[in-house]
Amino acid sequence: MKALVLNRYNGPLELVELSRPSPPRGEVLVRIKASAVNPLDTKIRAGAAAHAKHPLPAVLGIDLAGVVEAVGADVTAFRPGDEVYGMTGGVGGLQGSLAQFASVDADLLAVKPANLSMREAAALPLAFITSYMGIVDRARLQPGQTVLVQGGAGGVGHVSVQLARALGGEVFATASARDAATIERFGATPIDRATPVEQYVAKHTRGEGFDLVVDTVGGAALDASFAAVKQFGHVVSALGWGTHALAPLSFREATYSGVFTLAALLTGRYRAHHGEILREATKLAERGLITPLIDPRRFDLATAGAAHEALTSGPARGKIVVDIG
Repeated sequence: MKALVLNRYNGPLELVELSRPSPPRGEVLVRIKASAVNPLDTKIRAGAAAHAKHPLPAVLGIDLAGVVEAVGADVTAFRPGDEVYGMTGGVGGLQGSLAQFASVDADLLAVKPANLSMREAAALPLAFITSYMGIVDRARLQPGQTVLVQGGAGGVGHVSVQLARALGGEVFATASARDAATIERFGATPIDRATPVEQYVAKHTRGEGFDLVVDTVGGAALDASFAAVKQFGHVVSALGWGTHALAPLSFREATYSGVFTLAALLTGRYRAHHGEILREATKLAERGLITPLIDPRRFDLATAGAAHEALTSGPARGKIVVDIG
């Protein structure tokens, strides 16, 4: 099979021929049709993501969509010909999705939404799993609660907006002025990210704060989240790096949860929950409640390096996806 291999940090993605894997017990061989590009992929390539534990030489690519080619022993949930998607590798020494085939843990897969293309399906796994783990698993969002999504037009952010709306939340989202229309299209109230937190809390919650704040940005946005949450509310973040003052959170008697989406891939534990989450994503997508934003630019294995550069050189208008098959 053809695959892209990274042999040195900040080096090129080299197109090579590798042996096509055979699926061992519990795994599925997927003929990959599309591979999404995540910011983490570019950080791994740059040698700036030690937490991903992906040794070189490496095939990058965390998310995939494709068709089941073969199944290993004890796999009963899938059969050849099934269209599937998942967050299946590209970290922890697991082969990524910038290749024509990958043998992946069946627990990490779900049947893709019938109404989404392969490109759209490949854009969902990491973003939806991260959103779900924060909004449902950690915060247990209830209908009617107010939700603020920090970075609501980003890869995880725009999915978090849609998931919170689908669960009955009253959703607000910070974004740049150019992305306000996108936020509104997904049914949320846009907040210019340049607005001081005290101002938008006063305007939209009468100074009480939001029941749930979902931080997809980190840094100053996480600090702002602690100041924006309601008394007894909850803050969840997938980017809780750095040093943060917890006093604003404590004064509100609020709680905080972190989400580390890679844990299942790195440890091998709770992988079946990823499959469960994606089955929920399929239901919501087929009901028209989750639609991924896709950058219109097209890339393939020969130009995947340019896809990385497109992501690092400026904000993409949706998820960048590489066509494989």
